[in-house]
Amino acid sequence: MATITTREPWLMENGTVKGLTKERHGKTLHNMSSSSLRKKSDMTLVSKVPISCLRLFLANLQEVILGTKLSILFPAIPLAIIAHYCNFGKPWVFAFSLIGLTPLAERISFLTEQITFYTGPTVGGLLNATCGNATELIIALFALWQRKVDVVKFSLLGSILSNLLLVLGTSLFCGGLANLHSEQKYDRKQADINTVLLLLSLLCHILPLMFRYAGDDTAYSPNDTLQLSRVSCIIMLVAYVAYLVFQLWTHREFFEAQEEEDDDLVSEEAPVLGFWSAFIWLAGMTVVIAVLSEYVVGTIEEASASWGISVSFISIILLPIVGNAAEHAGAVIFAFKNKLDITLGVALGSATQIALFVVPVSVVFAWVLDINMNLDFNLLETGSLALSVLVTAFTLQDGTSHYMKGVVLLLCYVVISACFFVSNGSTTNQGNGLNLGLNSSFK
Repeated sequence: MATITTREPWLMENGTVKGLTKERHGKTLHNMSSSSLRKKSDMTLVSKVPISCLRLFLANLQEVILGTKLSILFPAIPLAIIAHYCNFGKPWVFAFSLIGLTPLAERISFLTEQITFYTGPTVGGLLNATCGNATELIIALFALWQRKVDVVKFSLLGSILSNLLLVLGTSLFCGGLANLHSEQKYDRKQADINTVLLLLSLLCHILPLMFRYAGDDTAYSPNDTLQLSRVSCIIMLVAYVAYLVFQLWTHREFFEAQEEEDDDLVSEEAPVLGFWSAFIWLAGMTVVIAVLSEYVVGTIEEASASWGISVSFISIILLPIVGNAAEHAGAVIFAFKNKLDITLGVALGSATQIALFVVPVSVVFAWVLDINMNLDFNLLETGSLALSVLVTAFTLQDGTSHYMKGVVLLLCYVVISACFFVSNGSTTNQGNGLNLGLNSSFK
């Protein structure tokens, strides 16, 4: 691992070593999960380059592009751009873009962690909280810009479901098998906090749905559901701010990963990038994510028609699985190593952030664009979310784990996936199958 010495000048900005904060660098559980996919960089050849600017660029390039086990997926990014401009077919553009988003999501986590070394854990925590689900947020914003509200709702719902059932289920199952003869334990405090916040988010989703079907049908107005949804989103954002205060200031010890020696992980005791280098790379990769997200949103219908799969299934199942593969793999790896606190921090923390931050921000952004997006995700979608949150809450209530809990969560995800695979969007078009004389507000 590179350290700050005169023999390693790529860590220097403008000829001087960038000063580090004196605060202890507290790793978030999300950072710890992503670090499991990083690999050490050999700077022997780079250090021999005589030109300082070229040496700095090559060192940064090696750390950012080749410093991950997912670097093999980076060629999908230029392939997506080539497929777009050479008219290879929109399904190819969609596939390459989706694959290209996978390493970018992991690199965003790496770069925010590098910046944290210079800004301190509090500012770094805020940055990580903002960029932790940057891919989902950017895809949602581009979909709203193109007036594809259904894609926004499906993709965000799918991200929550995949974190609660697929990621957590796979982690508990694999961790249980790997530690078959020892009881796996975890700290319930963080799990309880995230579960309560997810229940609050669920309440904000259920009320607009219940409001649509309650009372006098003739007195119902879609505008009432819309206003209720917007108020609920403001409340959710207030809860998210309180959650950040709780996480970053008053009870930081609940969320900081334990620093343990692990030969399989890359040591992050010192930064490998300078502050401005990390900031420029972060901005550049955010732009690339935006480009690929625009491709994904613009080609999803054509990919659906070409593959014979509904847009709802692609948005709820495929987008979250592929887009968050790096984060998911990291959570599973730590479950193998009997470090369930990190696994739970990744799965539950990501689901909470999407539910309390990305969803309401999307509704507010739609409000700014004068788009009527509400929190009524329809009966099938909201029911799937409710049962997923409840099953997860019951699964984590005793502070211990075994592989059977993972089996149950995975089977729940399989059943929900099968449901959306066979539905083919029919629940959206038929008002959830309830003959109440009301039009679905999913539009």
